[in-house]
Amino acid sequence: MPKWVSPKVGRDHFVQVERALYTMPTRTIGWTLRVRVDRKIVRFYDPWGRLIRQCERLEPGQRRTDPTDFPQEKRAYAMRDIEFLQKQADERGPAIGAFARRLFTLPLPWTKMRAVHGLLGLARRFGDERVDRCCEVALAHDMLSLRRLRTMVERDVSPPPTEPPRPAPPARFLRPPALYALRDPVQKTIQEREPS
Repeated sequence: MPKWVSPKVGRDHFVQVERALYTMPTRTIGWTLRVRVDRKIVRFYDPWGRLIRQCERLEPGQRRTDPTDFPQEKRAYAMRDIEFLQKQADERGPAIGAFARRLFTLPLPWTKMRAVHGLLGLARRFGDERVDRCCEVALAHDMLSLRRLRTMVERDVSPPPTEPPRPAPPARFLRPPALYALRDPVQKTIQEREPS
């Protein structure tokens, strides 16, 4: 017997049917769909009864992601496209790309995608040169925390500009160096023995 359910499309484009997740197009976010679940096929209908799509039924816990359901700017994040994010970081600067590469070498690299998005956001907000300089300092000290990197960028850890050395002020009570010279102790004892 087919089963009818009425799930709602979440903000992340996913809809849950029989404990399995399916993506829906962006225009359907927030809609309550009518879904017919058969033994092998799932059919999704909009609130007006028009067929949106049909696909193969998944087992509980599985997910089906269609890249065309997401806008172009969110597609890489939704598809866990690490290479795309790495390419964007490399375009921002060499140290930014190296920082992102170090994050992706950690176990479960897709869990660091949000941190790389934050890194790219810092570069857009504060400028590539400033963030690249701070990333270089962070990598030199093996620091991979985005929160600390943000603090460094906000405070701008660039070295202060070097000022030319100022000339020493004229010494008012300067004495000649000969006055401080040590006398030879042998010469001193000879002078003491000579009668005056």
